[in-house]
Amino acid sequence: MLTGVAALWGAATGLLVPRAAYRFSVEPEDAWRDTCPAGHPFSGVARGWLGSTRCAACAAGAAARTTAQTKTAAVPASPAEPDTPVEPDGSADTGTRGSDGREGDACAEPVARYAPAVLAPVATTLGCAALAAATGPRPELAVWLLLAPVAVLLATIDRRVHRLPDRLTLPLAGAAVVLLGGAALLPEHAGSWLSALLGGLALGGFYFLLFLINPNGMGFGDVKLALSLGVALGWYGWAVVFAGGFAGFVLGAVYGLGLVILRRAGRRTGIPFGPFMIAGALFGILFGGLAA
Repeated sequence: MLTGVAALWGAATGLLVPRAAYRFSVEPEDAWRDTCPAGHPFSGVARGWLGSTRCAACAAGAAARTTAQTKTAAVPASPAEPDTPVEPDGSADTGTRGSDGREGDACAEPVARYAPAVLAPVATTLGCAALAAATGPRPELAVWLLLAPVAVLLATIDRRVHRLPDRLTLPLAGAAVVLLGGAALLPEHAGSWLSALLGGLALGGFYFLLFLINPNGMGFGDVKLALSLGVALGWYGWAVVFAGGFAGFVLGAVYGLGLVILRRAGRRTGIPFGPFMIAGALFGILFGGLAA
């Protein structure tokens, strides 16, 4: 039952990831997206950051066009009285406008979904279910379930634009420290808050050293992400910190080697390392939860 509840939580929160990922997936010099590809502003919970990836205005415009096309096909135009007005430039005016009164041409695609909305919810669902199965009814499970959707969001953004926004990485590290500190005060927990703090410093320091050695090969966003992942891994001890950190490097190396073999990348081609760091941390936390 616990695993099922965690899976439902993962599915519900995972459905909120694609819109936020779309808005965050911009180049460093660009502002966060505040409109859909057709230019309709986002609205809804948390100033439009939470919601589905289907634009209501685009959907309304597509429905209006479909209705107008159906009526035009059903009622043939009379030679004496054409039912389709002709504009001065000779083009026909179908009369289809979006819900905001503008021409519907801005929403040329009949499908109003502006971002993939399957992979992130599936990943969040499976991740939360696996964490619940490995951790069991211990206080730290609540922490893992709260951090998991943000981790999937970061992995999605990094995969798209090779970027880990400070707006997410730094609060994630702070939340991991505070939430695990609260879990340490509850009975039946299976970790150490001091070990978690040291793990964050150790893994973050290691990635910072790699950044200093090769800034072109390791982004500073990875360093900030390593802080929160090290805190989570350190909760279960140094063996888990090593296992989770090492797993991330192995997964990234296998992916990069595969791209080289398939001739889709060269030795100097940059790859988004955040998803592999997060996947490795998930492996380490599952290992630590089962061992505890």
